[in-house]
Amino acid sequence: MEPTTTVDQAARADGGFDVRMRVGQAWVGPDKREVMQVIDPSTGKTIADVPVASDEDAQSALEAAQRTQPAWAALTPRERAEYLQRVAKLVRADAKRLSRLISHEEGKPLREARVEIEGWTAGFFEYFATFARAAHGEILPSDNRGEEIAIRKVPYGVCVGITPWNFPSAMVARKVAPALMAGNAIVVKPSSTTPLSALALAAIFDQAQLPPGVVSVLTGAGGTLGDALVRNPITQLVTLTGSVGAGEKIAAGAAENLAAVSLELGGKAPFVVMDDVDVDSAARHALTARFQNNGQVCTCNERIYVHRRIFDQFLDRYVALARQLIVGDPLDDATDLGPKVTREELEKVERMVAHASQQGAEIVTGGSRAEVPGFEGGFWYEPTVLVVTRNDMEIMQEEIFGPVSPIMAFDDLEEALDLANDSKYGLSAYLFSNDAKAVQRFVEGCDFGELYINKIGPEQLNGHHTGYRLSGILVDNGTHGFEKYSRRRTIYTSWREETAAELMPFAV
Repeated sequence: MEPTTTVDQAARADGGFDVRMRVGQAWVGPDKREVMQVIDPSTGKTIADVPVASDEDAQSALEAAQRTQPAWAALTPRERAEYLQRVAKLVRADAKRLSRLISHEEGKPLREARVEIEGWTAGFFEYFATFARAAHGEILPSDNRGEEIAIRKVPYGVCVGITPWNFPSAMVARKVAPALMAGNAIVVKPSSTTPLSALALAAIFDQAQLPPGVVSVLTGAGGTLGDALVRNPITQLVTLTGSVGAGEKIAAGAAENLAAVSLELGGKAPFVVMDDVDVDSAARHALTARFQNNGQVCTCNERIYVHRRIFDQFLDRYVALARQLIVGDPLDDATDLGPKVTREELEKVERMVAHASQQGAEIVTGGSRAEVPGFEGGFWYEPTVLVVTRNDMEIMQEEIFGPVSPIMAFDDLEEALDLANDSKYGLSAYLFSNDAKAVQRFVEGCDFGELYINKIGPEQLNGHHTGYRLSGILVDNGTHGFEKYSRRRTIYTSWREETAAELMPFAV
């Protein structure tokens, strides 16, 4: 029986509806299992009770993946691509329901949720289906006559994908689509905060007639279920999008069996504005890069550095734009910002703003919980802008992941680069400048994996989304993101008989 995750049920005020997880070939409900609550962050009310997978469920899912994977890998890439294309069509056909589900469980404004479903979730399956006829290996010359060396790409076998709450549908697609296209089976553990979108995709995988067991979606906490999946010897590759702390634990757990690991972790993106730009345009770009998805994006503009000559002008325009943002019902197309995803995340933002104020930051606008009529129980926070003068403050060094924007002045590009690079993170960075030399210097000197020049994200499907330092390793998207789901097998082939002399001194 499939999970009944309809929007009408998800919107029920009394909470709870039948939700089942996909364990190998079976849909498993909460019978004889613990359950965890899914909370609508706009109201603070329970909308679903989701089963908590046991260690036995994890073992069953991994064993089913191990049994199914060889037959899946034996399909031609074109045959696997047909399944991915079928999934994409079903996602697009169900986009309205899937978008509303994201808004209910994560609080994302419906306008942004539609982009997540149609641009990213469906997009990942469509994009990776194009790899059906991609190069599948290399032929190399041998040092010996009558021989050749071939290097083939082969699947790992069984992968585990652990996904975050901020893009509860797209991040599942980002891991499932390339893993399947490369010939792997995969077990997905979505965030325990936002599991409903992943379970809805699991039902779509069934509709697309994916072989039972090739994808499982198990719900539960990372510290228990995630640990059981990562440490299991069946698991050959673990791919995580999440926090630095989660990445460290997963890397340690996977090391027990030397499983391969890909980690997309946190970010603290600097947004550098030079004095030769259109201030209004730069301010609008900075605002979107900061406040999209309520600042809950790893590539978000987390700290703004503005040239001192235009600092006051930029600040005035930026604050005016921030004050125009509409905080409200995620299902209303007029809404710019929904709630924070959980009460804990809301309280974390409050603590960081209070600490910044204690350290000398000036709160120019916002700085408090927001009041949204009709949604008094939700986790709302005002769009907040701070002026800071020190780069060593917590607000400039730790990931905020919320609607708070610290701004600092600088005197020249070299100082801006020093400030930007002064971070334990290294995912995304932004520069707005019309000076070609400044752009080149920034590209050479900014120590981040993903640079945006005179534009903002999000990253594109065919790029390479990667970070340095604590922002992760390997990561996703494009050709390089696809290649991480394969390992290499080298084959030495000879088509001539070797003489005894050539085999000496070992031949008898």
